[in-house]
Amino acid sequence: MRYAFIDAEKATERNPDGHGVSLMCKVLGVSRSGYYAWRAARPAAEARAGEETELVTQIRKLHTDSRRAYGSPRITAALRRKGRRINRKRVERLMREHDIRGITRRKRRGLTRPDKKAAPSPDLVGRDFTAAEPGTKLVSDITYLPTLAGWWYLATVIDLATRVNLPLDRGHLETGT
Repeated sequence: MRYAFIDAEKATERNPDGHGVSLMCKVLGVSRSGYYAWRAARPAAEARAGEETELVTQIRKLHTDSRRAYGSPRITAALRRKGRRINRKRVERLMREHDIRGITRRKRRGLTRPDKKAAPSPDLVGRDFTAAEPGTKLVSDITYLPTLAGWWYLATVIDLATRVNLPLDRGHLETGT
């Protein structure tokens, strides 16, 4: 900002009433070499700004083509597929500066919901997980496993006296015995 002010107010043929660069640098507390380095870098900075404007246009197009769903990782991948060498962090910065946001995914819902009206299951074991003799207390549980073939159900039955999994066969499951 200071360098831009010095550049606008310096004495030139168009601005004969302007001040000298060294005087303004002293007053503003910046170095003359810093001003001249800023001035030398200005064409490259303007070229980079033009390139970023073009890049933001491409980002906006990809974003709207995805129904505003893509975030910076997918936008970066799409730009790379088009042959553009670009860093994900640059895409993140440009999307943040221009307020371009992807849609976040919804939270996953739980697979089971308890029935509010159902009575709770009775505690038949009475929270006592010890047994004197095998075969007197059996406990079981079931879980669902997602696989490529679909959902698989895993059921276990454990004897509390021996802590051994009891084998289940299809006949037990189908008849309920």
